[in-house]
Amino acid sequence: MAITLLPLLSAADGHNGSDSTVISGQVGGAVVRRSVLPGGVRVLTESMPGQRSATIGFWVGVGSRDETEGQHGSTHFLEHLLFKGTKRRTALEIASAFDEVGGESNAATAKESTCYYARVLDTDLPMAIDVIADMVTSAVIDPEELEQERDVILEEIAMDGDDPTDVAHENFVAAVLGDHALGRPIGGTPEAIKAVPRESVWEHYQKHYRPETLVITAAGGLDHDDVCKQVLKALRTAGWSLDEGVAPAPRRASDAVAVTGTAGLHVVKRQVEQANIILGCPSLRATDSRRYVMSVLNSILGGGMSSRLFQEIREKRGLVYSTYSFASSYADTGYFGMYAGCSPAKVGQVIGLLEAELDKLAEHGVTAEELKKALGQLSGGIVLGMEDSGSRMSRLGRSELVSGQFLDIDETLSRIRAVTAEEIQDLARELAASPRTITVVGPFEETETFGL
Repeated sequence: MAITLLPLLSAADGHNGSDSTVISGQVGGAVVRRSVLPGGVRVLTESMPGQRSATIGFWVGVGSRDETEGQHGSTHFLEHLLFKGTKRRTALEIASAFDEVGGESNAATAKESTCYYARVLDTDLPMAIDVIADMVTSAVIDPEELEQERDVILEEIAMDGDDPTDVAHENFVAAVLGDHALGRPIGGTPEAIKAVPRESVWEHYQKHYRPETLVITAAGGLDHDDVCKQVLKALRTAGWSLDEGVAPAPRRASDAVAVTGTAGLHVVKRQVEQANIILGCPSLRATDSRRYVMSVLNSILGGGMSSRLFQEIREKRGLVYSTYSFASSYADTGYFGMYAGCSPAKVGQVIGLLEAELDKLAEHGVTAEELKKALGQLSGGIVLGMEDSGSRMSRLGRSELVSGQFLDIDETLSRIRAVTAEEIQDLARELAASPRTITVVGPFEETETFGL
């Protein structure tokens, strides 16, 4: 079938996951299956015939937005600390387990989730499951390791702070979303990292890393039933209590909320040679049905070298090297923006052009040729992006955590191709009518107005 709603409160399957739901058959013979194991642990796999490798991800539906006062930065802290040792393994043993088989392991912290993942040969998948399960369930959070990693994270934050593009994006999001928890930086601030005690990090870990919050996704050369057996074995070895009939944790509420950001111009002083500009506004949440329209709009406005922003600001006028548009969506809100990097002397002119291109899209819409080109660009990008097991693993995780809805590639392409010029113009009008936030990072005083 092309699309199936993944039920949140499905009955627990047998211990080996053999009664799992077959969600969808994919192009090339790939099959997606889902099981809810004892304890409420969810396992989703996509078998890819002919693949000799597999990617496994352990997802926890907790991100930086879930941190309480005094815990800010804890989610990212845990991403580092879970590699620092468990009751069964040292940090070196964790690293060596993957190095010895030529595998890759890493983790990613986001605003609404955390994922620990590895890519290995199909024959080494049981090892990867056992090691990552050990990390997720049995991290020691050693006080000495924590203090050492505190310095590492501070260095990471300092590195990001030296990148004016990162600074522009962080300040733009904070300005647009205001006091919403999504407006905080994922990695925390230097002040928060210096202040957070081990007890707060440990409390955050114990609260959120539970069987009912755990989602395990895997793609590549694998067998679903075998993955379920290996997961159960690894979690029980770690001492987790996996009771029959326990339901998974509820997904986040997806009702839209109003954000209390600060529109207008925000100038961040940095002694850099190039100014970084972002102009945008609040936008769609992750489950909004218009997210496909947003994808096409972004492609036309700022999605490549043939996009309107690139052609007008770089190719025709030579004012920038890089310019693009983007959108990020979360459970209850999101934001849209346009970026450009230019000479400090040209900031006012470039801001005017960014605004003008959005206004033209809202007033005049898109041409049939632009729409055809954007649909082709997105369709090709989606298919090519699904060629590796890592992308497919990530897609399963996002589908389960965000919406509970899985779309196969054909259905995704169908929804993209169904977007109309009228829908794009309607969304552009909505964006153009929203109060605009402008963030500029460069060698300016905070009182600079750029003639706006």
